[in-house]
Amino acid sequence: MAMGPSRPGRLKRGLATPEFNVALFAFLLNYPWEFLQVPLFAGMPAMTHWDAVRFCTRAALGDVLIALVAYWVVAMVRRRAWIRCPDVPALFGFVAVGVAITIGLEWHATVLQDRWQYGELMPTLPLLGTGLAPLLQWLVLPPPIVWLVRRQLLGERCCDCCPPGERDSV
Repeated sequence: MAMGPSRPGRLKRGLATPEFNVALFAFLLNYPWEFLQVPLFAGMPAMTHWDAVRFCTRAALGDVLIALVAYWVVAMVRRRAWIRCPDVPALFGFVAVGVAITIGLEWHATVLQDRWQYGELMPTLPLLGTGLAPLLQWLVLPPPIVWLVRRQLLGERCCDCCPPGERDSV
């Protein structure tokens, strides 16, 4: 009688999914970024230690959701495995979706809901009023997230989907 996959087998397959790895590396890279931004937000430097840790943890988990949505949007246009051999359009799409979501969420949180405010040290974009640090977060961190996910999923070897000249440059 054939049995279904064992629990360890299912767990191993789950850990090898692009989504799990996007979430993992998005959290690991965004979490310290959130702490580095603390001086740029009004009231954050004066928070108690645990309140600031909770706030930054929630923000990093929100960044994980943004990264997953950005990954899935690109996957809908390309294919689910795009992150194994990312090209410039896929990476641009991943960054662009993250930037668009970030601008919308920052505007919603600072203007509509007054959930947080930027401090005097936070440079903002003209017209939009979006803080530069959250915007830079979505310009700087996605390429290393994609690189780390790709390395985690493929190890040292490259997949066959990369053109020969690009196999080691991604």
